[in-house]
Formats: sequence, structure tokens, C-alpha cells
Amino acid sequence: MNETVNTLITRRSVRQYRDEMIPDDILNAILEAGLYAPSGRNFQPVTLVAVRDRAVRDRLSKMNAAVMGADNDPFYGAPVVIVVLADRNLSHLCVEDGSLAMGNLMNAAHALGIGSCWIHRAKEEFESEEGKALLKEWGLEGDFVGIGHCILGYPAADLPPARERRPGRSVII
Repeated sequence: MNETVNTLITRRSVRQYRDEMIPDDILNAILEAGLYAPSGRNFQPVTLVAVRDRAVRDRLSKMNAAVMGADNDPFYGAPVVIVVLADRNLSHLCVEDGSLAMGNLMNAAHALGIGSCWIHRAKEEFESEEGKALLKEWGLEGDFVGIGHCILGYPAADLPPARERRPGRSVII
């Protein structure tokens, strides 16, 4: 089977991570793959913020947990969180473009031996005053919508097997 297709078929969401940082070269390759995701009319409205600083990562975790009314780590202990943002001013397709970037991030991570998972609630986080303050701290200006968080790290366990695919979802006419 083609290596790229195999990567797409074998990627799984990882929810257990080792406490080991991802090397710069691997993180940079994952980020580059995210930035090369397609975007409507090539407007490229997506911005990626890779958070490796533990205090900032934990702050994001608390914000995310608060949105869902929980008191746990929604990032499952992953050492890296990539915040995927998209500027509404650049494209009316910013959510779709951000979703494509998220897919590229997760597939690139898997191809490089890194586990990943898409964690939601970024929209609510970055609509909040605390989220807007974070964007300013990071030097980001624009009308950003939070697409999601791509958590990254080395899996602490084997990847789970694929669940059976629901039939009838592919039609050739």
C-alpha cells in the first residue's frame, strides 16, 4: 500500500502520552505540514501557535476544562499543544481552512511517530476575555476564531486498532 495512504488509514487519536518533549525538527516539520494545508482561494487564514511552555500549556488546559465544566486535563498530559486559529477577516472559509490544517497536523504527526488528538472548545476559549488577552500576549492581531487544539506527544501505549468502518458511506456513480 502507498505510504501516504497507509498513514491516513492507520492514524489514531492518542489519549495517553509519555512525559517527553518533541524535538524541534519534528515539531517544525509538523507545523510546516499544517501550514501547507489547502485553503480557499489560497488566502491562508490559519495561524498555528505551538505551546511547549508548561505554564502556558496548563493555563490553556484549565481554560479548556472550564468551558466543559470539568476539573481535569482535557489535553491528556500531552507535552505540546498546537492552537489552531483562523482569521475571519481573511476568509469566510476560515473554519474549513483551519480544519484542513488540523488534519494535516495530525497526519504529519503520525507519519513522524508522534501521537495526536483534536481537542475542541478553542472557539469558546478564544472568544473569552482571557483568550483574547492571550492572543495579545502572543502578539497576534486579527479577528481569530479558535478552530481547535492539536495535542502532540509520544504515545504512552500502543495505538488502538481501527474501529470497523460504518458501511455505505462511499458511493461511486
